[in-house]
Amino acid sequence: QVQLVESGGGLVHPGGSLRLSCTASGNIDLVDWMTWYRQSPGNPREMVADISASGQSKYGDFVKGRFSISRDNAKHTVYLQMDSLEPVDTGVYVCNVRLRTAGSVYYTQHWGQGTQVTVST
Repeated sequence: QVQLVESGGGLVHPGGSLRLSCTASGNIDLVDWMTWYRQSPGNPREMVADISASGQSKYGDFVKGRFSISRDNAKHTVYLQMDSLEPVDTGVYVCNVRLRTAGSVYYTQHWGQGTQVTVST
């Protein structure tokens, strides 16, 4: 079984920073795309950032250069460095990982449990 464990959320003042991490564990052969989404009350889930196995990344338009996604392939971990946080960034941040387990030819997607980010005075 594959598990995703996220950490790094919390309460931060406007203008502050947080670093989220998400680690995949289990019988993993290859990790493909790793993506951060966020969900806030009354709003649809939106893609924050994603990164390919080779390091290609893209971001949601709202990021505007404030966030940076990176990964450590040896640790099956994706990071999201968030700077210049604003109250509108408040929400639950969830990672999604596309991977292949050992012995399989198929890729599957897996979701973490989410980590709460609150930006407030």
